[in-house]
Amino acid sequence: MHMHLITVGKRMPGWVKESFTDYNKRLPDELHLSLIEITPATRSKNNPASKNIAEEDKKIRVAVPKRSMIIALDEKGKQFNSTDLSKKMESWSQQGCDVTFVIGGADGLADDFKKAADMLWSLSSLTLPHALVRVIVVEQIYRAWTIMKNHPYHRE
Repeated sequence: MHMHLITVGKRMPGWVKESFTDYNKRLPDELHLSLIEITPATRSKNNPASKNIAEEDKKIRVAVPKRSMIIALDEKGKQFNSTDLSKKMESWSQQGCDVTFVIGGADGLADDFKKAADMLWSLSSLTLPHALVRVIVVEQIYRAWTIMKNHPYHRE
């Protein structure tokens, strides 16, 4: 199973890059998560949010690998625990699915993109900064893999 993380935002603090790389290195080759960074739209008081979303949506759609299951991160998505994520990953793996996780820009994802996604995933009912979401996603993928393999990283 190939996994991808498409995220709008390029200039991340060093701790984000370091954390992402650390967890990603822990994943086995068959679960390696590739990071695809999208340049955000230029924001100004003259550009409405809808224009920014539309510009970023075009770039995201081009970046999504063909025949990939799309998991869009969205505050209104379904929340589930790490064990549930592990079960979903095991199912995706058995189906031979490639999976693409998508984190939108500061204004979110286009409504049409969210409707077309295979799943909307909410990490929390809290509002989280994009940099932290990137780290949480890769850590949770690693945690889900450890649950699948009965590795002691995850504790109940």
